Amino acid sequence: MEVSAALNISSAEWQVMRVAWTLGQVSSQTVSDVLAEKMDWKAPTVKTLVGRLVKKGALTADRDGKRFLYRPVISEQQAMDTASEVFIEQLCQHKVGKTLLKMVQETTLSQADIAALIATLQEKQKTAPEAVSCNCVPDNCQCADGECNCK
Repeated sequence: MEVSAALNISSAEWQVMRVAWTLGQVSSQTVSDVLAEKMDWKAPTVKTLVGRLVKKGALTADRDGKRFLYRPVISEQQAMDTASEVFIEQLCQHKVGKTLLKMVQETTLSQADIAALIATLQEKQKTAPEAVSCNCVPDNCQCADGECNCK
């Protein structure tokens, strides 16, 4: 799947993709059953979402008798990595650190995740600049002391 296809999916479509990623290969009936329980969605809603994801290239469809089986084109981790990269690119670079901090504070992490974050941050700290350059509005930056005040 292209990067744009990985990101051009709605919140509802992400729910369908999560079922496909978890199960690997699914029928629309299986997705409907899971999302009926999880989200209280009806089968026609799920079938519409599955059809959109096939058109977008996020899922492939293979005929299996009278039904189709759907498989994700890229992995869940690839899609999440791409989505997070695009999200970070859209932010003011002065505010990325605060945004990441808030995300870490509000996310349940395993001991292994925390250890990996600490190790990564310690390594990044060795080459980190004192301040990050503003990427907001050229020639109109009002950032000072590491705090972005661009409007």
